[in-house]
Amino acid sequence: MKRLSRVLMILLLLPACQNNKYEAAIPNIGEKVDAYETFQLTSDLSVLSVNQQKMLPLLFEVADIMDELFWKQAWGNKESLLTNIENPDIRRYAEINYGPWDRLNNNEPFITGIGPKPQGAEFYPHDMTLEEFKQLPNHDKANQYTIIERNQDGALTVVPYHVKWSEELTKAAGLLKQAAELAESEGFKRYLNARAEAFLSGDYYKSDMRWMDMKDNIIDFVAGPIETYEDRPLGNKTAFEAYLLIKDTAWSAQLARFAILLPALQANLPVDEKYKTEVPGSDSDLGVYDVVYYAGDCNAASKTIAINLPNDPDVQMKKGSRKLQLKNSMQAKFEKILVPISNIVIHESQRQYIDFDAFFENTMFHEVAHGLGIKETINNKGTVREALKETASSIEESKADILGLYIVTQLTENGELEKENLMTNYVTFMAGIFRSVRFGAASAHGEANMIRFNYFLEKGAFSKDETTETYIVDFEKMKQAMNDLSNEILVLQGEGDYRKAKEMIASRGIIGSDLQADLDRINQADIPVDIVFEQGPEVLGLK
Repeated sequence: MKRLSRVLMILLLLPACQNNKYEAAIPNIGEKVDAYETFQLTSDLSVLSVNQQKMLPLLFEVADIMDELFWKQAWGNKESLLTNIENPDIRRYAEINYGPWDRLNNNEPFITGIGPKPQGAEFYPHDMTLEEFKQLPNHDKANQYTIIERNQDGALTVVPYHVKWSEELTKAAGLLKQAAELAESEGFKRYLNARAEAFLSGDYYKSDMRWMDMKDNIIDFVAGPIETYEDRPLGNKTAFEAYLLIKDTAWSAQLARFAILLPALQANLPVDEKYKTEVPGSDSDLGVYDVVYYAGDCNAASKTIAINLPNDPDVQMKKGSRKLQLKNSMQAKFEKILVPISNIVIHESQRQYIDFDAFFENTMFHEVAHGLGIKETINNKGTVREALKETASSIEESKADILGLYIVTQLTENGELEKENLMTNYVTFMAGIFRSVRFGAASAHGEANMIRFNYFLEKGAFSKDETTETYIVDFEKMKQAMNDLSNEILVLQGEGDYRKAKEMIASRGIIGSDLQADLDRINQADIPVDIVFEQGPEVLGLK
């Protein structure tokens, strides 16, 4: 708690640069931009009806509103930054990162005169202390759809999103209602209308439930304040984002059967019964999509390749969750990033096991794993998120990482998943760690990746050939380490053990010198750090 207090006391004294132009704080800013591989987001629109194609521009416009709102949450006034940047490389890098901090380099500032990124972004006053927050007598202060501001007297006050950004959200709600009139799927129509109401009221429960009920829509649209990663000290406040998706019906049909297996997967988790008493909803949906637009939080630096929503534990208990695989984005990362990395860090004898289907499965069952385990602690500490506080996201991502591989193993051994060799999943999983830890350990995903890597290292799940500086997976030891780490994290969450969560992140959520040397070799090979998109109505041929 003392550390959190110190974190929240840090002031961000940004320079008044209205009359000065921003300059790069690092010499290789152009190389930073070039490290992102451009990829065009397209899809076959011939599968859409006339009304569905008319709907797309409306949804693009809503997504752009989500994008602008995320800028306000992450930085503030977007134009106050971008209009003071003349260098096109600096400007482009600021656009990629939604601000002047490098998200894939521990949020280091890349513009001269810019201080450290506020731990709470723009969700809280920069000079707010944890003690001051705790003493604020307003039960909505931790509500995920509110921000904390100071009033004219300097006292803290709670402002709901739908009040703070009333103009933007009212416009977005109107556009969603127009889109709903064009919807041919009744489920999609109900969802769009419910989401419009949520923008105006700040109550997203009904729209989350409506989203879970959709079954026959080809277009899907995720928009609103969703993930809490941007609120680093407390993990309470949600950031705006949007995805516009076109369903791949053939691939989705292949995956639909796995949704009904969630209760059985829960029952077979490698942990005592008391840590798996909750029964996940079996109404979950596994689908495959082409993503044609990213906006806001999900578009900032590293790009999401799968979605597991809603996050509301009540909805998950009643309905489950929907796990959407973004196939075109996933294929881009596999081909442009994972395969080249594998050629550097995976031993030649095991490169044959680097496989897109395995990458797809590992990613998909990572999202499935979010719905397993326990949402309420077993000792009356409240929800797991409440008990683990700011560590909750990192621990949850760690759980999903390791349980995803556990699920693939279980389904294969039970004959539910037809595979010739699990080594493809294990070696591809190992290579995936190197792809992900290039993002550093500043984010929840980064810490989760390092926890897994360091645990495997301790347990001998892989070895390093010092002659070739490449890694070799030991299947049996990795399988045992997978089971042991799954148990450890599930127990930690069930107990709501905040102290142990802090210790796990502090001891294992870090990049050691040996691994850093490997990452340096990868970076020197000019492999893209991630992808950026050519996207929008023009790319789809709508204008």
